[in-house]
Amino acid sequence: MNPYSSLPSVGAVAVAGDRAHFLAEGPTWDAERSRLLWVDIMDGAVYTGTIGEDDTISIVDRYDFPDTAGAVAVSETGELLVAGRHRLYVRRLDGRVESGPVLISGDGRRFNDGKPDPRGRYVVGTKGDGDGPESLLLVEDGRARILDADLTLSNGLAWSPDARALYSVDTLSRRIHVRAYDPATGETGDRRELLVFEGEGESHGYPDGITIDVDSHLWVAMWGAGCVLRISPQGEIVARIDLPVPHVSCPTFAGEDLDLLIITTATEGLSVQQLVEHPLSGRLFAARTGHRGLPAHHWNDSRVFGNTSKGNA
Repeated sequence: MNPYSSLPSVGAVAVAGDRAHFLAEGPTWDAERSRLLWVDIMDGAVYTGTIGEDDTISIVDRYDFPDTAGAVAVSETGELLVAGRHRLYVRRLDGRVESGPVLISGDGRRFNDGKPDPRGRYVVGTKGDGDGPESLLLVEDGRARILDADLTLSNGLAWSPDARALYSVDTLSRRIHVRAYDPATGETGDRRELLVFEGEGESHGYPDGITIDVDSHLWVAMWGAGCVLRISPQGEIVARIDLPVPHVSCPTFAGEDLDLLIITTATEGLSVQQLVEHPLSGRLFAARTGHRGLPAHHWNDSRVFGNTSKGNA
């Protein structure tokens, strides 16, 4: 039984896309160009799509990058920033892909979820193979500053509506952290726990990607539990959205009014039997929840890379 089934439901999901991704993640809404972007991490692929009147997503483009694609962000002009395995990549408007400097190392380690901060810096975390602690980093002027160095698997990120608080997920310890954030400087306050998820086993879920709504409530994808949970600013779980698949990876608000919740899922880690039982795994889903999100922050080239040179990948 789903441990969150007693919570009120805030909407029903519908299948929004017919492509089954291995590890779809990091959806983001590019309002200026009315397009949705998301990644399939291990394929090193970024997808773009449009949302129809029936809330379905039509794929428009696929852009391939040299290794993994942990997350994608958009600049004001439409250029893409992608978190690769050990470095960041930029896709220019003419299609050129440029590589930034190496920022992390380790054969079993890669960049995972990342997002621009309100001034265009880039905050990104790492995922490894279990041989050591993972990190959350802030990238500015081509250099990475460590925010956390004691994580199990750095994952979802979100800023409060006033940009004064940064929320971050540590997946395997089942924690959501929060800390004060100064958008002018990128400086942070002390980290504290907003919520620790209880329960044993994957059926209770592991927090993965997150987004935030205009009422300062987080929405967190629960990998393994087949749902998205809504969490108050005080850390109380107040509502849920159920999905017909177990491996739910990330939500975001999209559309002209930012009132459509798009949710990515994955086939990664599912057995043959689980894939038979959950044939919609890996698809994108959409839900009308009655809530609205916030515009995505743009990444800024001069903020992220400064004068650091970038080369063709």
